[in-house]
Order: sequence, then C-alpha cells, then structure tokens
Amino acid sequence: MYRKRKKRKKIIIIAIIVFCSFFVLFYSLSSNRKLTTVESFFKDAAMLVMKGVMLPFTSLNLEKGEDLTESYLIQKNLNVHLEEEIEQLRDTLDLNQTLTGYTPINATVITRNKSYWYQTLTIDKGKKAGLKKNMVAITKNGLIGKIEKVTNYSSEIKLITANDVNNKVSVSIATTNGDTTAILSGYDKETNLVLISGVDSMVEIKEGDVVTTSGLGGMFPRGIYIGVVETITNDKYGLSKTLGVKTSQDFNNIHYVTILGEEKE
Repeated sequence: MYRKRKKRKKIIIIAIIVFCSFFVLFYSLSSNRKLTTVESFFKDAAMLVMKGVMLPFTSLNLEKGEDLTESYLIQKNLNVHLEEEIEQLRDTLDLNQTLTGYTPINATVITRNKSYWYQTLTIDKGKKAGLKKNMVAITKNGLIGKIEKVTNYSSEIKLITANDVNNKVSVSIATTNGDTTAILSGYDKETNLVLISGVDSMVEIKEGDVVTTSGLGGMFPRGIYIGVVETITNDKYGLSKTLGVKTSQDFNNIHYVTILGEEKE
C-alpha cells in the first residue's frame, strides 16, 4: 500500500511539472518580452519532454520505402504529413551544401501556437547549439524569419509573416531599370502574400519582379530569396505603391529550418 501511494505521488509530481512546463512554454510564445531565467528553464524542460515523447514516432521518418501513413495515424497523428516532412528534410540537407558563407545549423520545428500561427514558431535548437538572437532562419524556399528568443535548448523564430511594427525587413526588388529598395512590412492571410510598402510610385514595377533581402541595416544578409511580385496597388494619393509578393514557402507547412550561424572567415 505504501509503495502504491509513493508511486502515485511521483506520478502526480511529474504531471504537475509537465503541466507547468507546457504552461510556461505557451505563455512565453504569446509575449514579446524577454524570458526570465525561470521561464527559460521550464521552456527547456517542456522542450525536452516533447522531444522525448515524439522520439519513437519521429524516428519513423528515417525509414525508407515503406508506407507509414496508416501506422502513423494510429499513433495519434503526430506526423500526418510524413512524405512532406521527409522531402523537407532532404531539401534542408541539400541546402547545407550551398551555404558557403555561413555555418548552417539545422533544426526541427517542435511547436507552433495556433493563436500566433503566422507570428512565431519554436525550434529544438538553442544556445547549446550555437544559436543567438537575430540569427536568420531560412528554408530552401527562402527567408522565413529571424530568431527572437533563445533558451539553452530551444529558440523562437519571428516569421516574416508577423504583423509587427518592429518586424521590418529591408528588401531589394529587381526591376528592368535596376534594383530598388523597400520594406517588407506585413502579411495578407486572405491572399497568402507578404506585403511590401514604401515603393516610390515613379519606380516601374512589374509582376514577376524578384524580391530578395537588400542587406541594408545589417540584420539580414543581402540576396536571400523572398518571392516574386504578384500584385501592385497605388495609394490613394499616388505617392507610393504597395506590393503583394508571392513566396515559394508555404507558411502553414514548415517542419525543418536552417539557421545561418556564424560567418565563415
């Protein structure tokens, strides 16, 4: 009887710890403030618990030539997009071969807060893997954002689709008359286009013009692909244009990312 009570007590304590960890994890996702030491600790704890729980299932991704869809659905739908994830993982590994100026750090998306779906996502790498705040996050489809918060074993990425006045990206638009710079400053959920504002109305922009990072401001390296111009709207005063840019990245479907680490000498 004593052993049963002792075992039950341990289970309750573990459940409380896990609950608190997840609570702090998701609470921190909804806040722009800096994480406290206690929050960082619990967020790391929650990350390790989640990785431990998912390990038996995510290991299925390493198997080849076998239809695992039915098996996965039985296992609580932890990987309903198995084939897509495998393809993204291959793309991530291929991307590493093309990054010669930076040390690439591959990471897995471990969680996203539904209330902030287009704002942030959390990956399973942090300070221990060499990640720092403001490091750039990309996929083979181009820029997706930058690191906003870092703990020892996880990082939160602020996506370029975040409608945040502080989340500005300087971009370059390749036109027939040369490059022009502007600011990527929002996202339209209805059209799935990222928005670029501040384009001089006198600059000739055409649909299909390529948009990349400009390198201005020192936050994002120059030349990272973002997308192509799909819509062009003049403001009511005729002084500037707002562009809708179609990206190659499906922001509803991100499983693996690459962080641009330290620059190579």
